[in-house]
Amino acid sequence: MTFQVSKEEGLFYRQTLFDRSKRVVIKVGSAVLTDKNGLNLPVIENLARQIAFLCSTGREVILVSSGAVAAGRQRLGISKKKERGGLKVKQALAAIGQGLLMQAYEHAFATYGQQVAQVLLTHSDLSHRDRYLNVRNTIHTLFEFGVVPIINENDTVSVEELRFGDNDTLGALITNMIGADMFIILTDVESLFTANPAEDSSAHPVYTVATIDKQVENMAGNTLSLLGTGGMQSKIRAAKMVACCGGSSFIGPGKNKNILQDLFSGDLVGTFFLPMTEKIGGRKHWIAHVLKPKGFLVVDKGACTALIERGKSLLPSGVMEVRGRFGVGAAVHCLNEEGVSIAAGLCNYSSLDMEKIKGRNSGQIEKILGYKDSDEVIHRDNLVLLDDNLDSAFSLRERSAG
Repeated sequence: MTFQVSKEEGLFYRQTLFDRSKRVVIKVGSAVLTDKNGLNLPVIENLARQIAFLCSTGREVILVSSGAVAAGRQRLGISKKKERGGLKVKQALAAIGQGLLMQAYEHAFATYGQQVAQVLLTHSDLSHRDRYLNVRNTIHTLFEFGVVPIINENDTVSVEELRFGDNDTLGALITNMIGADMFIILTDVESLFTANPAEDSSAHPVYTVATIDKQVENMAGNTLSLLGTGGMQSKIRAAKMVACCGGSSFIGPGKNKNILQDLFSGDLVGTFFLPMTEKIGGRKHWIAHVLKPKGFLVVDKGACTALIERGKSLLPSGVMEVRGRFGVGAAVHCLNEEGVSIAAGLCNYSSLDMEKIKGRNSGQIEKILGYKDSDEVIHRDNLVLLDDNLDSAFSLRERSAG
């Protein structure tokens, strides 16, 4: 299996990369933090102990934590079935539980003399470049004060279009935003498996993944987790996002008493994901992974070849169809004729103007619109190839273009 490395190589990479990791993001899910009664306080205390230990070694640590809804449910004494009332019920439970969650963390970390701070985010906080940079500056300042930021999605105000989707994605975005070396996802599974161990006696754990390809993504269905297949798939996608920016990731058992110490000692536990050799820059990561597309441009085969194989900008002559309504500078995705997203970028023209110039040569833009801001619909500097439906994360030209 080409995505794996040998056990000896895996141990070497773990020991080397964990030793070099000075800035770490740890995401802990509800499957670890809660039980049938709500917040699992002994688990939170144990987590605080381990993070305080990492801080004592000179590392900077961010905690991305779920659990607010479960804490609210516990305080009100209502069943989980009540959440079926929709988003408004979950938002109300989050409003009640967020303070309780932070109170639990404050108490646990205080035992070890470690200060913490709460940071609540919505997707719009990261999708606007100035606010994105402000969040990053705030986190850096908290590091200077020796404080552990505890980050969660602001469920109380988040509506569908403002949501990250899951805290795995949020954790990956934070990891890349602050340039962290390591993203650790603590969950209720031991590791990835080559097959479902309940059905295949030859199934074995995958300790180190060199490249996250389709075969690895399909392994999400082999894990026996309370989260279900979708939950593990989101974790692998998050690890892939981190890898493309040069970071490492880990998925493993969050309830193991000394899991973090074991990891940083180089023990062979859970599944470790290596970084890509080549990485994209911070701004291109923001375009590809943070911004949600406001519209779509269907491009012809010639344009696909120019973007993927030749590293070119997108010209109006290659656009066949415009979908959605968007303004100048909006994030859009480029689709091939089969409807597969091949690239993301910032469009130099609005959707209304795109309808007028699609399929035309750049030399005709000014005559059609009465002005011309650019020959390109999307300049190469503002365009990133997407890897979900390509054989490799980036073509060689995209990697070299950075």
